[in-house]
Amino acid sequence: MAEAINPLHIAVLMGGWSAEREVSLSSGAGIAEALEQRGHRVTRIDMDRTVAATLASAKPDLVFNALHGTPGEDGSIQGLMDIMGLRYTHSGLATSVIAIDKVLTKQALVPHGIPMPGGRIVLSEDLYAADPLPRPFVLKPVNEGSSVGVAIVTDEGNYGNPIGRDVVGPWQEFDELLVEPYIRGRELTTAVLGGNALGVTELRPKSGWYDYQSKYTDGLTDHIFPAPVPDEITEACKALALRAHQLLGCKGCSRADFRWDDERGVDGLFLLEVNTQPGMTPLSLVPEQARHLGISYPDLVQAIVDEALKDHPLVGEVA
Repeated sequence: MAEAINPLHIAVLMGGWSAEREVSLSSGAGIAEALEQRGHRVTRIDMDRTVAATLASAKPDLVFNALHGTPGEDGSIQGLMDIMGLRYTHSGLATSVIAIDKVLTKQALVPHGIPMPGGRIVLSEDLYAADPLPRPFVLKPVNEGSSVGVAIVTDEGNYGNPIGRDVVGPWQEFDELLVEPYIRGRELTTAVLGGNALGVTELRPKSGWYDYQSKYTDGLTDHIFPAPVPDEITEACKALALRAHQLLGCKGCSRADFRWDDERGVDGLFLLEVNTQPGMTPLSLVPEQARHLGISYPDLVQAIVDEALKDHPLVGEVA
């Protein structure tokens, strides 16, 4: 493995207190090891409420943001690092604020022709009186990732009709939820690195659907790359993922998740969300797609660093 041409002091920011803390710790550990393999000096930071002082003391050349969820993916930490004048990987403040909010993402992308499911905000309290849409429908928090808090409500489900007040679900954790019509079909995902869409993976959970447990438990989901779909679907996924990345102003790496109703052809393809801080764990999809294309994990991590330095060159460098 070739070392970095210009070794840096890189702080890897991980952990935090979101529902995705353990995923972030796993991502951060892998990233830190890969950076050290490339010859960089690494400071590992498990984020807590003293993160500003910790970063100021560390004085890194660059912060590799390996956080997932709030406050690492929603613009909060990005704003802090902007104020501190720190260079960091992945997307900036405005993009992060929009992309983690599923309603704002629709407002940013749908007018530009990106197909997304219709949806609206409902009060959780109102779900106990009547269904907001004909079943099946999907309920999800507005600003959580990794399928945290998602519920698929069907006629055959055990939530009740209407939903029972005492039944466990996201309505007990969030005052408001986004409701969308359920899209039958297949789960597809496309990673974008810099200005290139890497490919399309199909995700086939062995039971149930692609929830948090299926994403992060080894053996519960089959990842099929390249996805066994028609060429027009592959090209549509790649084009839509790259277009969404550009429209939102994403930097470095992102991942677009799709549902495809294979009975409707290309008209059945819908973008669900764009992840500005995609996972970098051993089970994560971006490293997997990169590996299939001959990009090793350390090389992928270095590419994300290089993308960050394009926008924020070090002193003496030319952008």
